[in-house]
Amino acid sequence: MPEITISMAAGRTEEQKVGMMRDITQALVKNLGVDAEAVVIQINEAPLTHKMKGGKTFVERKAMQK
Repeated sequence: MPEITISMAAGRTEEQKVGMMRDITQALVKNLGVDAEAVVIQINEAPLTHKMKGGKTFVERKAMQK
């Protein structure tokens, strides 16, 4: 049973997350030959204030883009 854990910053819509999980499931079915029922996918989301890249939180990085 393949299990995939995805860590990402919060902010995507439910539709985006479901679409991503469906695509990943289909990739595992196609490439590993497993049944979709065997695939487990979990998303761990971090608030933008709890995630940092390049010494700036994702909130700070987002503010810089404006």
